Amino acid sequence: MKQALIKLHISVFLAGFTGILGVLISLNEMSLVWYRIMITVVSLSVLFKITGKSAQLPKSTVIRFLLIGCLIALHWVAFYGSIKLSNVSIGLVCFSATGLFTALLEPLLVTKKIQWFEVGLGLISLLGIYLIFHFDQRYQTGIIVGIISAFLAALFSVLNKKQVNKAEPLIIMLYELTGGLLVLTLLMPVYGYFFPEMTLIPTLSDWGWLIVLSWLCTIVAMQLMLDSLKKVSAFTQNLSLNLEPVYAIIMAFVLFDENKHLSTSFYYGVALIILSVVLQMIRVVYKNKIKTQ
Repeated sequence: MKQALIKLHISVFLAGFTGILGVLISLNEMSLVWYRIMITVVSLSVLFKITGKSAQLPKSTVIRFLLIGCLIALHWVAFYGSIKLSNVSIGLVCFSATGLFTALLEPLLVTKKIQWFEVGLGLISLLGIYLIFHFDQRYQTGIIVGIISAFLAALFSVLNKKQVNKAEPLIIMLYELTGGLLVLTLLMPVYGYFFPEMTLIPTLSDWGWLIVLSWLCTIVAMQLMLDSLKKVSAFTQNLSLNLEPVYAIIMAFVLFDENKHLSTSFYYGVALIILSVVLQMIRVVYKNKIKTQ
């Protein structure tokens, strides 16, 4: 369990860079995610070809992974949309609602009783988001899109929990992101119709950041996350991901001076979110100690 938690928090730290890269990359959210997934899928395909590793799975399992990948892609589009409609700090704080959505979805989709303590922790995070939303109305559209992103993140994490033991992490990633690439390719013309200002061609610096985003923040981070899911619950994973905004906010303060544009209520909200994460980590470690005694 301890090793799984370490892997989980390394993946969360790597995920913290994604919001920063969302600002550094000039593409809009749809193009950004399409290129991110395309580079990842091509890289994994080449890796499997070089190593001679087989990615064959039963057809029914492949279909499930492809469908989950569609949710992942849509989550990423909403996530980067939230950042571009507000800023890194706001977009990542909204992601903290994932814990509450997971606590509600996991009992519905997995054979697990509802954990009211988890619901309570999720509500603490949601209260933190509300403090920011209620007192700082400049970013309300970005916050709404961010909450949609959080719901999609909770949904695909719970579904992934049910499938995670059916294949190795890199194989799961390849099929899921292939599904994401397909759905975004189909949606790209529709998105371009409603948002004609969409940029399709990355700049040279965009390509560099996209490679970092795909290799480090996607392949490495997702492999660590999928490994950890074999030992920890989807709720623990998603609540731990609430630390992602903490890492990213610190970086955004240093790189973009975002602290100059945030109200006092933002800090109260972040404090509640950190509290929920700390309480869940204490709970997980305590439960694990009781099991091993």
